[in-house]
Amino acid sequence: QVQLVESGGGLVQAGGSLRLSCAASGRTFSSYAMGWFRQAPGKEREFVAAISWSGASTYYADSVKGRFTISRDNAKNTVYLQMNTLTPEDTAVYYCAADRSFRAYLSGTFEGYWGQGTQVTVSS
Repeated sequence: QVQLVESGGGLVQAGGSLRLSCAASGRTFSSYAMGWFRQAPGKEREFVAAISWSGASTYYADSVKGRFTISRDNAKNTVYLQMNTLTPEDTAVYYCAADRSFRAYLSGTFEGYWGQGTQVTVSS
């Protein structure tokens, strides 16, 4: 069982930046494909970004391409989400995710683990 803890959320004005971090338990972190989802009030959870075991492959939702960057540091069991040029539409609770299969993120068949989430609020 893997545990994920997000941090780095907060309040930022439109056009600003935030970097989210997710610390994962276990020494097998590098065997997981990691990702981020988000959920705004009254809306369904949506996929944001994913990164493969080695970090060689990444995948982004169209809404964040060119603005967000996902990365990982396997030595620290940590995945990051750098968010630039934020808009109020990015306001949501952001959840870290882990799955054995990178393909699950691409195909929309994710059935892995989620963290507790961290709030990101972008003001206009």
